[in-house]
Amino acid sequence: MRTMIKNFYYLFGSFLLFFVWSCSGPSTNDSGSEAAATMESASEEERASPLKTTSGEIGNKSITVQYGSPGIKGREIWGDLVPYEEVWRTGANEATYITLEEKVLIEGEPLAPGKYSLFTIPRANDSWTVIFNAEWDLEHGHFQYDEEQDVLRVEVTPTWVDESQEWLSIEVVADGLEVKWEKLVLPITIE
Repeated sequence: MRTMIKNFYYLFGSFLLFFVWSCSGPSTNDSGSEAAATMESASEEERASPLKTTSGEIGNKSITVQYGSPGIKGREIWGDLVPYEEVWRTGANEATYITLEEKVLIEGEPLAPGKYSLFTIPRANDSWTVIFNAEWDLEHGHFQYDEEQDVLRVEVTPTWVDESQEWLSIEVVADGLEVKWEKLVLPITIE
């Protein structure tokens, strides 16, 4: 219900801003694009799980990842908010996706250039399955996941650290990707 009310106020505010802007008459500057940029920026700031983009190079190969960054917010994460043994979108909201400019090896397995959604299957006491799926533009993350579109599945062993990280992050590091959240560090080797 809170989300519906928030969406109503956002839509009402957007309508009001558009109405005021359209009634202001012709202008010599480009205030319309400024207003659109401001509205887009405001909507990103209002997201409970901010949209993040990270990029870098691994062995001269460009890699970009886009994901929603949820916070712990006092919740039990592993085995509760993120259930074990179920496909997780490895982020929040839309599916997390990775863009590869060149062919790479993921945990020693080849993956062609392109865009792929990134999913994981968390496990309590075992390696996690990391999934690269051909359908990368999924608005509702794992709710639209189709296993038949999987391009690559690899097994990765997570590590657990003492210090907790409030917001999920996915970083491009020298030897691949690191997914970090709460006390999890999930290293995905890319070469």
